[in-house]
Amino acid sequence: MSVQDWRENKLVAAILLVPSSAWLLIFFTLPLAIVWVYSFGERGPQGQTYLALNFENYKRALEWIHIGILWKSTWIAFVATALCFIMGFPLALGIAFAPTKYKNLLMLLVILPFWTNLLIRTYAWIAVLRTRGFLNFFLEWVHGKLDALFSLIGLSDLMGVFEPLALLYNTQAIIIGLVYVSLPFMVLPIYATLEKLDKSYLEASLDLGAGQWRTLFSVTMPLSFPGIFSGVMLVFIISLGTYLTPVLLGGADRMMIGNLIAQEFGPARDWPFGSALSFVLLYITFIILWLRAVVSSRSKGVSY
Repeated sequence: MSVQDWRENKLVAAILLVPSSAWLLIFFTLPLAIVWVYSFGERGPQGQTYLALNFENYKRALEWIHIGILWKSTWIAFVATALCFIMGFPLALGIAFAPTKYKNLLMLLVILPFWTNLLIRTYAWIAVLRTRGFLNFFLEWVHGKLDALFSLIGLSDLMGVFEPLALLYNTQAIIIGLVYVSLPFMVLPIYATLEKLDKSYLEASLDLGAGQWRTLFSVTMPLSFPGIFSGVMLVFIISLGTYLTPVLLGGADRMMIGNLIAQEFGPARDWPFGSALSFVLLYITFIILWLRAVVSSRSKGVSY
């Protein structure tokens, strides 16, 4: 049977689609539909969920206190996304233009963190950032060396006493953790786009007198925009709904929208309100994915 005949055989195609379709229906669509129905429900006096049809949970989700948490989550996700792009684009560019024999090794280093459990990797950052952690130990060692150096020239009091930096349990620690977790999701889409890039455009730009920086900003980045946009959307969505990183690294500043949702489903036992918060976040995600689809469709219609 030829490939074309196989594609035209609807019965075979339907049989092959049954397992994946059933999986998506049972473990994705059905639970999502249940949560959506719960978002219109009511919480009973003992934490029960009563099915209803009202928008009180959505109105409550749009109260200023919850808008503030959503805004904080959006701001943190935006900063983490910007940092991932600043670091991820040069890294993807370097891998894309590296000699062929090194590309696989470099890509392996990018995806290597995925081989380790996220919980373990996040706990490792606690060991690095805490008051008596590796980073403060290093800074204390540098402080001691500088103090000894200044003592030789009679400035023994210049450095003073070393005070460990408060690097853990704050917003900065959350951003560091998010950048570490999300960076591969920025690098991979950009690299995939740059790898397929026609290098003759770059050569033409250089031949016509544009410098390296002009070529980078006027040719390379516009041509790699689909990958950049995909990476930005992926990192932003992952960072916006994160749960584990704020819990372990955030301390008193840990409350983000993902933690609020978990709290409503957990200790508060308010599943209807937690469902409404989940769908507010999901609606935002759908809007972002719709924007990505629009940008992608427009970019396909543009020829360079």
